[in-house]
Amino acid sequence: MADATPLPRRVIRLGELSERRGTEAVIETDAPARAAVAAALGIRGIRKLRFAARLSPEGSRGWRLDGDLGATVVQDCVVTLDPVVTRIDETVLRRYLADVTEPDEAEAEMPEDDTIEPLPTAVDLGQVMIEALALALPDYPRAQGVGPADMSATAPGAAPITDEDVKPFAGLKGLRDKLSGGENDDA
Repeated sequence: MADATPLPRRVIRLGELSERRGTEAVIETDAPARAAVAAALGIRGIRKLRFAARLSPEGSRGWRLDGDLGATVVQDCVVTLDPVVTRIDETVLRRYLADVTEPDEAEAEMPEDDTIEPLPTAVDLGQVMIEALALALPDYPRAQGVGPADMSATAPGAAPITDEDVKPFAGLKGLRDKLSGGENDDA
């Protein structure tokens, strides 16, 4: 059964490319593809999405992907849930090298150079584009003029906890005042 979501795909088999010169490709998305990417990323919408990439040979058995991602995204404001429009222009770099191996452990240290990946047989530029867009999205988009949210949650009838209540020595100050009969003036 075919995939029902029209996520943009542009698969390039590295073995079919010239090892003497670079190869360029561009992904220009239509409305259904932008809607599918927005749904996959859990955002309100994408107005524009374009990815231009160049794959060039690197070393004797590697490839370098240089790309330019351009997008206009619509996300919900984290405070008001109003739409927030953001323009994203990112430079994308991936290096696919033959002498890199994936770690076998469930937990592994992050490599110093996070642009290096093991050499695949093919690169899906659509997936690279979606990954780069996901990393570039604002984590906490806010509508213009909206400050941080001031929220508190308490049980019915209980007083909310204040910043003073969570200070580590607030209880000692109260105990000191109680023991001294309230005569201490914080001198």
